Amino acid sequence: MQAPSRAIVSNQPGPHEDLSRRVMRSLAHPLRKPVAEHTRDAFTRARCWREARGDMPLILDAGCGVGLSTRRLAERFADHAVIGVDRSAARLSRDHGPLPDNALLVRADLVDFWRLALAAGWQPVRHYLLYPNPYPKAAHLKMRWHGHPVFPAILALGGRLELRSNWKLYVEEFALALELAAGVTAAVEPYVPAAAGRLPVEYLTPFEQKYHASGQPLWRLVVGLPPDAVLVPAGPVRPAGEGE
Repeated sequence: MQAPSRAIVSNQPGPHEDLSRRVMRSLAHPLRKPVAEHTRDAFTRARCWREARGDMPLILDAGCGVGLSTRRLAERFADHAVIGVDRSAARLSRDHGPLPDNALLVRADLVDFWRLALAAGWQPVRHYLLYPNPYPKAAHLKMRWHGHPVFPAILALGGRLELRSNWKLYVEEFALALELAAGVTAAVEPYVPAAAGRLPVEYLTPFEQKYHASGQPLWRLVVGLPPDAVLVPAGPVRPAGEGE
């Protein structure tokens, strides 16, 4: 039996007071961090895999963990190419059976992978951020995706972006950052897995199952973004080791 999950505790009473400044900074100063060679190699393999699938629409499962969400999305969208990305080899190596033919798991740094995808002109039709680490301490705002310098690249990829979390404030901050960066309004709404109409309930991730079983409310944001939702200045994505 799975141990119940503890509720998130934060020293923030509401959206971070520094959120606007960080979002504006990420727009004004594009991330110039060199790309790690292992992620460049991983992206090359992913690009070859995708090209071998012809014109199949692309779904990105960002921070896919053990890859169950990637498998389930691939089964749900059998006519799409689904790529799950996570930085942990240990998580990706968990044995959950064979991958569907239309799914790929990639070990890579998401910050670098997103920027390479954008530079390559990728335009996912669906983009999932499922239960990212909330970093609930106020001092860790810059580690949340909406407070990170890569945020404009996430939005610039376009498509139907879906975020799910068990921390409502994370989703509320993401919605505020969306409005600041792209002028797009997105509703923060409760999400109940059982409402999907499947018996038994099909959870997308183990975290979703654990949080729901613990009685924690889940929250979701879904927004449609055109590929040019955020103007990210063009420029080469440099490999690691090159000078500034």
